[in-house]
Amino acid sequence: MTTIIPALRYADATAAIDWLCKAFGFATHLVMQGQTGTIAHAELVLGEAMIMLGSDRDSAYGRLTALPKEIGGKVTQSAYVVVPEIDAHYRRAKEAGAEILLDIKDEDYGGRGYSCRDPEGHLWSFGSYDPWKQR
Repeated sequence: MTTIIPALRYADATAAIDWLCKAFGFATHLVMQGQTGTIAHAELVLGEAMIMLGSDRDSAYGRLTALPKEIGGKVTQSAYVVVPEIDAHYRRAKEAGAEILLDIKDEDYGGRGYSCRDPEGHLWSFGSYDPWKQR
């Protein structure tokens, strides 16, 4: 079995973890504290899905990445997350302050979805379309 786990860096990883749990429904699986209040490594889960994240810092891996604000607010990768009850998920994210970029709508290829930014500018897309089940 092959698994892909998106990995993100945040200037304030502690605040990001709290917000991602509140807005998107993630739960903490593991949080490893770093030095001086940073997050060395964290794992958040949503159903069977997982993301990993940590504080932006000067390290071998950190030098390979950039925060969205450092590159003009654009991103080179984003995550699409299949969720049940997409309309409720959308309302939850919007109430938590997610910046809605593409409003919720029915997609031509099936399902329903939306795209938003988190407080540090990472791009997220959520939808009910599951390509594994649409074959």
